[in-house]
This record gives sequence, C-alpha cells and structure tokens, in this order.
Amino acid sequence: MAPNATRRSERSHRAILDAALELVAELGYPKLTIEAIAARAGVGKQTIYRWWPSKAAVLLDAFVALGERAAREAGGEAPYAFPDTGDLEADLKFVLRATVDELRSPTYDVPYRALAAEGIVNPEIAAEFVSRVMEPSLQLYVERLRAAQRAGQVAADLDPRIALELVTGPVTARWLLRTLPLSHRYADAVVEMALRGLSPR
Repeated sequence: MAPNATRRSERSHRAILDAALELVAELGYPKLTIEAIAARAGVGKQTIYRWWPSKAAVLLDAFVALGERAAREAGGEAPYAFPDTGDLEADLKFVLRATVDELRSPTYDVPYRALAAEGIVNPEIAAEFVSRVMEPSLQLYVERLRAAQRAGQVAADLDPRIALELVTGPVTARWLLRTLPLSHRYADAVVEMALRGLSPR
C-alpha cells in the first residue's frame, strides 16, 4: 500500500516548524536560513517554499503552533484562560504573571524577539503577528475589563483597549529593553498602579 500522502505531508509540516524553533534558538534569527530549516527537517527547500515565502513566515507559523500545542497540553483553547473570579485585581495579576513566565521562558522568548524584530521592517509579518498572536490574547483583556465595567469595578466610560495597554505595556517594554528584571512582583505592582487610575471616582 502506498504511504498516505496527507499524513506524510503533515509530518513534513510539523518537522519544518519544529526545525525552525530549534534553529532560531541555536543560531539566532540572523543566521536562520531556509536551507538550514530544510536540512534539519529532512525535506527539500522547495517543500518549504511551496508552503511559505520566507523564513519569517515559517517562524511565525511555528510560534503560533507552539502556543496551540501548549493549549492542547493544558486542555484548553488558549495557552492560558483569563479567569473571572469577580476580583479584577487578582485576575489581572494571575494573567500578567503567566505572561511574565512566558516571556522569561527561552522557548517563547527567542522566537518572540525574532518576530518582533522582523515586524519592524516587514509590515506583512507585523500585521500577521498582531492578528494571530497578540490580538486573541488582548481581546481576553478587553472582555474581562468590560465585565468589570458591568460590575461597577472600573469606570463606566473606560476604554478597554487603552486600559489593557496600561497593564501590558510596561511588562512588554521591560522585556524588550532587558535593562531591568521582569518578575511576578513587578507584574503585581503594574496591576496595582494601573487599577488606581481605572477605579470609578
């Protein structure tokens, strides 16, 4: 019986994504090449170019798949769910601490930085990165903040999009700059200070 072409294709696809993540961690993004990914995955370059136009596109798909894999292992639909315990401060701290843990993990840190850097010079990758990686998680913040509005825990005229940036922005900036430690304590302090400004008056 001939091998199942679909299954073989899926194996090659997975091998390419895994190879991209492994190599960007080993070599760094500037030295990552389609040739190296193909060699590590055991496929021809044309196989990669049939599915992706560039190494950035491969890495983006690999990064998205990494999050989806983590979600499946956790038994959910997202790498982490946004809780709604009724305590907004506790819920924000829980999620921001999880974000800190993710940003400090080499598994996520290296490809995330590579894609962030590529997005500066590649508008298409930047737009895809925002829509596929950032926006789904940011929307969870929006929904939680709207629930807090309905409960009277934050100002009724609050713009959730701006509010979530008050919480997530400082953590992202500290991670990007690498000049100061990124910790749970810092995440908690950011939430506490942001909520002072979000509370109804």
